[in-house]
Amino acid sequence: MIILAFIHFIFPRHFKWKDELVSLSLINKQLMYVHTFFIALNVLLMGVFCIYATNDILHTRLGQQLSFGLFIFWATRLIFQFFVYSSKLWSGKRFETIIHILFSILWIYFSAVFLMIATG
Repeated sequence: MIILAFIHFIFPRHFKWKDELVSLSLINKQLMYVHTFFIALNVLLMGVFCIYATNDILHTRLGQQLSFGLFIFWATRLIFQFFVYSSKLWSGKRFETIIHILFSILWIYFSAVFLMIATG
């Protein structure tokens, strides 16, 4: 998750936001940057939490409850992968299809791990 968080910082350059967002109002442009930053921060904190509070996550009621919340987060992300993002973004494109598959596997993994912890 920590690596995933840092990947967010390449989004503006990789997706050419400087050119792509020109037509947006200032508020919408800034929302893109701010929301991306806060998603990255949350994912980073999830990763740090998992590293430094592993025992608490696995062996306390609060850890199980937080894990259920993280399951909901990642399972929702998995659903969005298939039902919100258009398949036109990756279908027929080798690199994009590989990324789609890899991230789908990652969302399944995160969802499964946190569900297993949440349910004991």
